[in-house]
Amino acid sequence: MLSMHQRCAVVGTATATLTLLAAGLPTTATAEDPDLSRFYRQKVTWAACEGEGMPKDLQCGKVTVPLDYEKPDGGTLDLALARYRATGSSRGSVLLNFGGPGGAGIPQLALGGKEFMGLTNGYDVVTFDPRGVGRSSPVSCGEGVDDISQATDDSAEGTDSASVRSALKAVKKAAEECAQHSGAVLPHIGTVNASRDMDIMRQALGDKKLNYLGFSYGTRLGAVYAAQFPKKTGRMVLDGVDTLTEPIAEQGLAGAEGQQTALDDFITWCTQNMACPFGQDARSAREQVVQLVDSLDDEPVPSDYGQEFSGQDLVGSISQALYSKEMWPSLEQALGLLVQDGDTHGLTQLSGGASLPDVSAPVRNRDGRPEPEKEQEQKKDGSRGNARDQQKHGGLVDDEEVPLDNLPAALMAINCADDPDRPSADEITRDMGKLRAAYEEASPVFGQYRLTQVLMCYGRARGTDYIRDDVRDVNTSKMLLVGTRGDPATPYRWTEETAKRLGSAAVVLDNKGEGHTGYASSKCVHQKVDDYLLYGSLPDNGSSCGPEDTDD
Repeated sequence: MLSMHQRCAVVGTATATLTLLAAGLPTTATAEDPDLSRFYRQKVTWAACEGEGMPKDLQCGKVTVPLDYEKPDGGTLDLALARYRATGSSRGSVLLNFGGPGGAGIPQLALGGKEFMGLTNGYDVVTFDPRGVGRSSPVSCGEGVDDISQATDDSAEGTDSASVRSALKAVKKAAEECAQHSGAVLPHIGTVNASRDMDIMRQALGDKKLNYLGFSYGTRLGAVYAAQFPKKTGRMVLDGVDTLTEPIAEQGLAGAEGQQTALDDFITWCTQNMACPFGQDARSAREQVVQLVDSLDDEPVPSDYGQEFSGQDLVGSISQALYSKEMWPSLEQALGLLVQDGDTHGLTQLSGGASLPDVSAPVRNRDGRPEPEKEQEQKKDGSRGNARDQQKHGGLVDDEEVPLDNLPAALMAINCADDPDRPSADEITRDMGKLRAAYEEASPVFGQYRLTQVLMCYGRARGTDYIRDDVRDVNTSKMLLVGTRGDPATPYRWTEETAKRLGSAAVVLDNKGEGHTGYASSKCVHQKVDDYLLYGSLPDNGSSCGPEDTDD
């Protein structure tokens, strides 16, 4: 899961019913269900992916889905797909979701495709940009994301009634900006609809059952699919398992705890090295990190990009580095440069090039270079020309027209669509002091910045009850759930809780390693996941992979 602070979803007659079932529609269709047959009859047309840096063997396509599943004769959306074809005889497809929520699948597969080449021994490896994400009618908040960041920063600094109510007012205004910039897709975003989209993809790909590998938020999406379409669920792997029950405020608290555990593990490792900038005493090193964050919040230092580098920016960089143990040496070196020379270059590189730009600062490409002035103006005022016209018709947008704030805008929209809790202003104001104390106790480094999640959905429509109430005791074939002990984003207890909730179908693999998810970092996890997806070979429930099995 991603933090918001990386600044950085009538079949009329018996004859018609039989026809739909023969076409591969969900067997739970009833006479009262809207007619989705035209969507289930489509096939994907593949062609070489266009765009700079796209691998030559990566193919792109699209599927069309209803904007509103209750009114499928209304508007539609095109969803972007990409695949690596099977190298030999294909038994169908395995669909990937890389998480977020709000993460676009196509650039992830283009960048990290080598991790999945083993699966092409038997499958086409397919991913997609979910509705509202990437090229698939991307949502945006204009300047609203910056407004929310500032509002939640202010509320974290003061938990008195006036500060909290001022922050809530700003968050509500930002929600209105998100609705203004996102268009028709926003009320129909969320995991329940994204899951229904995946079933249309399954049929369009020619698969009788969905074989699936989901990471982080993608595990929530997979679990929802299994509940909605149990008879269509094939081999499913959930790595970095998300919660299905905890409200957003509790998720933030769990996230703070997980990040602190991962940071403590990093510090223990760091202090065993002479190069550690905090010395060789772990307790003292933890205190020094807290002091460093506080000092940068009080007196930020210049960054490479002419912006100030604050304590919050430091926390964002550390958060990113904790996602993979392979990044620990780089984090140690970058922290050393900051402590010794005030040099932020290494840390801004770890966070992907810096934070989301201030509205007054130059808008930058993803590699950190300033964009031409004309393009800056387009993205600052939210008017993306051709992209906006394409979204009106649900068409795909070009890569360069995806809003810079799409990830945080989609993260908020999807999480809020999935969560039914909407505490009142009075309740939030009353509880903020207690919540801040709980968050800071969970993590003196990350806690205050996770308070964003307490306010995130204020002013938005109430989300669905379906995930919390109905995703349980799924009647599917066995599914593999991978939990990593040192995961900073999805704590291991979520793996245990979600497995219990899903029932007898769930098989747990305990990865005794570090970092977020296990497939890319553990040879053992990688092999067991591939063995299940390719051959149906499952490990015993509760079996483990040790830290010695990592790819370090």
